[in-house]
Amino acid sequence: MAMEPQPAGLSEFSRLSGVFFEPKKAFADIAQRPSWVVPMLLVILAGLVFCVAVGQRIGWANVAQQQMEARMAKMTPEQRDQAQKGLEISQKITPVIGYVIAVVGPPIGYLISAAVLMGIVSGIMSAPVKFKQAFAVMCYAGLPGLIFVVLAVVVIYLKANPADFDIQHPLAFNAGALMDPQTSSKFLYTIASAIDVFSIWKILLIAVGLKAAAGKKLSFGGALTAVLAPWVVLVLIGATFAGMFS
Repeated sequence: MAMEPQPAGLSEFSRLSGVFFEPKKAFADIAQRPSWVVPMLLVILAGLVFCVAVGQRIGWANVAQQQMEARMAKMTPEQRDQAQKGLEISQKITPVIGYVIAVVGPPIGYLISAAVLMGIVSGIMSAPVKFKQAFAVMCYAGLPGLIFVVLAVVVIYLKANPADFDIQHPLAFNAGALMDPQTSSKFLYTIASAIDVFSIWKILLIAVGLKAAAGKKLSFGGALTAVLAPWVVLVLIGATFAGMFS
């Protein structure tokens, strides 16, 4: 008996564009044929472009100075003198840290996230999601970061005074942008900063991807819960530490 021809999968370009315009269709294809090289390389490349833009326009020395001044705001005079001595070292290692994070951060972060999500979805919710599917979903769900980088680079070059650029909050797409970081509660400010348009976008894409991988064994609400639960825990932990050491 002749086998019926299987429908061809989406091209890589269709997958990449589909994440933005047809996420259900794109992630259904990703779940059937999980791969990750292209989106991973794009995310890493975007991170490197951001680092180059910061180095050329802002200057890594200014970035280190800005971060040091933020920490020195509540220091005693003695602590400030000690911190000032370490500024030169900080100015040298800050660009190294930036480039290392750009290259190593995405693969490590996606691997850990995929393992956690698979543990929740497959281990707790008993949905048949494989690790390679969860990892591929993470990689493709990171693509909105490309838009983030493009907008951030535009902001970098439009800044009249590059020293005013806040590398920790390059875009005002979160609730924290409406708060004063110096006078607001660090706990609330950290939570507000985490409620970001791009973070929410990524969370929704991951949920769509997990639902596509699990099929009828997992509802979209269940997939969204699986993504939100660890995210909320991480945000609360970060906000707690920020409040304790502010």
